[in-house]
Amino acid sequence: MASGIYNRFKANLMNKVVDLEADAIRVMLMTVSHSFNADHNLLSEVVANDIGAKVVYVATGSALGGKAVTQGTGAGATKWTATNHAYGPAETLTCYHAVLWWDGATDELVCSIDFGGAQTCTNGTFTIQWDAAGIITLT
Repeated sequence: MASGIYNRFKANLMNKVVDLEADAIRVMLMTVSHSFNADHNLLSEVVANDIGAKVVYVATGSALGGKAVTQGTGAGATKWTATNHAYGPAETLTCYHAVLWWDGATDELVCSIDFGGAQTCTNGTFTIQWDAAGIITLT
């Protein structure tokens, strides 16, 4: 299992097609069947591995909040961050990955994050706590 940034997103970023602060970026939780493939481009290529609707979680996920791009200085990294993402209360789910995707005209993939194994929540709040170094960091 691996995490990674989808190749189409890299091109979209370089071509100024997507705006990580202004555009709607959604977080979808994935089953154990999901496997990162950098050449996947569209939501339709991975949606079969979505965990599906639960108590609070809706199929294909929900929008990220508090998105920000912070420019590094000197040798510092430029990072993309967002507010920690929570599903709850009273949520029950098991997931293995999060896939972030751009909710636009063609629903294009951004990145896949491997949780390193099953993450389970039983009748509580499931929270994805983003790394303070950024969801995506460029050096």
